[in-house]
Amino acid sequence: MLKEQDQSWLNEVIDRISTKMDWVSEKSKYKIPYTTINGTHDNRIVDNPTGTETDEINWWTNGFWGGMMWLMHHETGQEKYKEIAQISEKELDRCFEEFYGLHHDVGFMWLPTSVANYKVTKNPESRKRALHAAVLLAGRFNLAGGYIRAWNDLEGSDTRGWAIIDCMFNIPLLYWASEETGDPRFKQIAMKHADTAMTAFVRADGSVNHIVEFDPFEGGVIRSYGGQGYEEGSSWTRGQTWALYGYMMSYMHTQKEDYLQTAKRIANYFIANIPEDGVIPVDFRQPKEPKLEDDTAAAIAACGLIEIAKVVGEHEKDLYLGAALKLLKTLDSSRIDWSTGSDSLIQFGSAAYHLANHHHAIIYGDYYFMEAIFKLKGNDLYLW
Repeated sequence: MLKEQDQSWLNEVIDRISTKMDWVSEKSKYKIPYTTINGTHDNRIVDNPTGTETDEINWWTNGFWGGMMWLMHHETGQEKYKEIAQISEKELDRCFEEFYGLHHDVGFMWLPTSVANYKVTKNPESRKRALHAAVLLAGRFNLAGGYIRAWNDLEGSDTRGWAIIDCMFNIPLLYWASEETGDPRFKQIAMKHADTAMTAFVRADGSVNHIVEFDPFEGGVIRSYGGQGYEEGSSWTRGQTWALYGYMMSYMHTQKEDYLQTAKRIANYFIANIPEDGVIPVDFRQPKEPKLEDDTAAAIAACGLIEIAKVVGEHEKDLYLGAALKLLKTLDSSRIDWSTGSDSLIQFGSAAYHLANHHHAIIYGDYYFMEAIFKLKGNDLYLW
């Protein structure tokens, strides 16, 4: 699949990942990180950067650290990674106990933790956790609108009709639940949400809305919102990647051709907008200044592009694989801290265009970079 020089580069990157994860896994063993503070992982279990304890056990990214550990366990066979992954998985049980803080992002939380654990070890407790999360996600489905509701009640906003493109990464939990139990209802809900999003979120040119509001009583689109991008109608790059890779996930679980074609349309738009230097902005339609960037979008896109390359004809493979390699090599060459000076790999993430902070470590950037690299190797552990 790879040329000789690309294979050599890949082997070197895997070695660097293994070296860094070997020490940082021990350092952050009892944490659930989101970002870094002065180069050190914070902790979403009890995040205490300023001396004030803020419990964020329900934070949507809390599955990625466990997922990184399962990737490393698969790559190295070392038991320590399994043991560390199981620590954060058990910590997340408190989300079920407290209930009220849970939201639509349970797929992000329990696919890389409990589903991963069950796939590898057949742990019955992990299966139970993952099915519990799947039932909660299915319960958010709005029958009139054909969508899974995003978030919970937000002060000052009526969000009962809101759905977001990010949820394309949560619905694989429903596909898994149907595959695991034989009950078609989970898959039916996932596909209905994906079908709704194909027309309500994905534009004709392959760009994607972030938030769409539906009428929660009668169905139908009311309006879209710019969300974490620059403005309504713009093109938030991480949202593009949630859709790009998300539709590939749905295709992989269902073999529905519309999902593959949708993923390709979004991918073609994304590839056409990759800057010459390979550094992805926060929004493809943002102003030239300030030059805000989001390397997490590059890592996620690479995962989806590699999966597309696996299933298209020979005349198309190089388009998608070449774009993925460009993104990953750009990250490796200038966007990652391979030293012990930072607990994180990717250093230039941005959660949203209009937030005050940009260009900092975010855990899902590290996870998806690692996932993409191991995909290229060809024997990866697929967690979605």
